[in-house]
Amino acid sequence: MKHYSIFLPSYTIGTDAYEQMGAICRPYGTRAVVIGGTRAMEAAREELTAAAAKGGIRILDFVWFGGECSFQNVEALENNEKVQEAELLFAVGGGKATDTVKALGEKTGKTVFAFPTIASNCSPCTSVSIMYNEDGSFLRPWFFQKPPAHTFIHLGIISRAPKIYMWAGIGDTYAKYFEATVSSRGERLSHYVGLGVTISSMCLTPLLEYGAQALRDNEQQKVSPALEQTVLAIIVTTALTSILVTQDRIIDYNTGLAHAIYYALTSFPQIEKDHLHGEVVGYGTLILLLADGQKEMFESLLRFNRETGLPASLKDMGISREELPKIIEKTLTMKDIDHNPYPVTKEMLEQAFEELERRGTE
Repeated sequence: MKHYSIFLPSYTIGTDAYEQMGAICRPYGTRAVVIGGTRAMEAAREELTAAAAKGGIRILDFVWFGGECSFQNVEALENNEKVQEAELLFAVGGGKATDTVKALGEKTGKTVFAFPTIASNCSPCTSVSIMYNEDGSFLRPWFFQKPPAHTFIHLGIISRAPKIYMWAGIGDTYAKYFEATVSSRGERLSHYVGLGVTISSMCLTPLLEYGAQALRDNEQQKVSPALEQTVLAIIVTTALTSILVTQDRIIDYNTGLAHAIYYALTSFPQIEKDHLHGEVVGYGTLILLLADGQKEMFESLLRFNRETGLPASLKDMGISREELPKIIEKTLTMKDIDHNPYPVTKEMLEQAFEELERRGTE
């Protein structure tokens, strides 16, 4: 049997997470360049600078990542003098900034460390970058052998970030569980895919228990056990699931109907302009549950969405019911539903959307 290797993420979490920087990063080098979003770097600058000085790491510069995770921005960073001088690449910010630095690390062979400043997705712990064209349109995923060498999750910095990022991150995270379990249903899975699907339950359970409180704490800029559990689900658990279920470099178990609906809805300008990815995926998950006949879970998630303000109707996203046929038509063309355990039909979606419109607007 041919061998395979799996590389899982490691992380430090806490309000003093950066204090471990020297011990963890120094074996890879002492010259670092910080790359990220402008606001993110400002949010983390003081703590990063102090921890680097204490840990024997020299920060050469703070460099803006370019605003989009594109090959053009990666190339521009490759040509940056301070990047060329650095041994370590510190990715600071959200998903696009982190994905850009991971791609840069792959191109240059330099070691990447992630410092998320928001909890909106699992990019800091995954071994893939989502690449876009310069105009912001989706290009393709770029899979790597390994995730960042280590991820430093500073709960104090994340607690001070706008609540909207964690709010959207929750929607994208709980979708992972439902899509992984539905797409793998009835199959004999490899060890790593089966492990990923099993782990995915932790993308849901902590969020239902702690998510609403975490959002309230985030609004008060308060670090709490609920905030920690929610951040771990969004950044770490989702990444573990994603790495394991995409080990074969296929998306069969890493997507599903919720994401198909998301991509269908992005054809409406107001979705791209006014709504976040995880927010829309959270709505799509309610449709997935209705289409799949998971009535009890649908009721639980509908209550959760209402409590947290995640969408439960087309109106919540500024879409009229007259657009429903177009949404359904586009959803049925998406590759995300190719690996469903049963055919997703027009009639099935019509019933699910109508049911959600009835229940979601009560």
